[in-house]
Amino acid sequence: MTGEESLRPQSLMLTFLGDQVLGRDVCVYSGSVIDVFARAGVSEQATRSTLTRMVNRGLLRRQREGRRMYFGLTEHSATVLRDGERRIWQTGAVNRQWDGTWTLLGFSLPDSWQRQRHDLRSKLTWSGFGPLFNGLWIAPGEVDVSDLVDELGLAAHVKVFRAHAVAGTDVGAMIEETWELSGLAAHYEAFARRWEKWEAEVPGADDALALRLVLQTEWLRIIRRDPRLPVVHLPDDWPADAAEKTFRTVFDRLAPLANTAAERLLELVPVRHAQA
Repeated sequence: MTGEESLRPQSLMLTFLGDQVLGRDVCVYSGSVIDVFARAGVSEQATRSTLTRMVNRGLLRRQREGRRMYFGLTEHSATVLRDGERRIWQTGAVNRQWDGTWTLLGFSLPDSWQRQRHDLRSKLTWSGFGPLFNGLWIAPGEVDVSDLVDELGLAAHVKVFRAHAVAGTDVGAMIEETWELSGLAAHYEAFARRWEKWEAEVPGADDALALRLVLQTEWLRIIRRDPRLPVVHLPDDWPADAAEKTFRTVFDRLAPLANTAAERLLELVPVRHAQA
């Protein structure tokens, strides 16, 4: 049921929990997760392994009720999921509100700090930055990177500025050189092709929940790669808008069946909070 690239079980798990647990103060029975994930093409062994690994990484909490094990969110995973929720439903895939501002971030790290350099680059990419030059990254709009820099402990090695391009700067060419637009466009186009049939077709009731899980996970994976560059500087046939319409149309078609299936298939219990 997955797309052109296999989806990581952890990505599916985060989407599933964001959809069914986030904001509800509940935990979900492991057997329910296994059932839904089997319908999405994930084996029971892979699902159990993912649950265990995410507990060990601080992304999930366990809660035993009798002989059954339930899983809920930690503060860290809830923060990650709220960010994904904003990207999907509030930020959107197309940036039509750009005011001409860029955020520039320069950094200089010792040659031996390979791990710190990798972590910084990964988080900058997640935040919409691209490498303008070696050690100088750029992102559209005003991006607050203070939490990112503090988390990595790199405040003394990073400088951040707001900037505007001067007249005569070929912003379109700069964007082409800094971000791989052709690859991103191909992901949007492939997503639309894979999912457009579900704009008309209706799946079985129980399969709708797994199908919506895969739909959201695939979409979030794409928009996380997207720096949301200003549409005024993108090609006229930029496919993000059409892909987003497909996503929202299919999501809305699946929602009633998926919600009904969730009520029937998922066993939830309230979170037991530690006594003060």
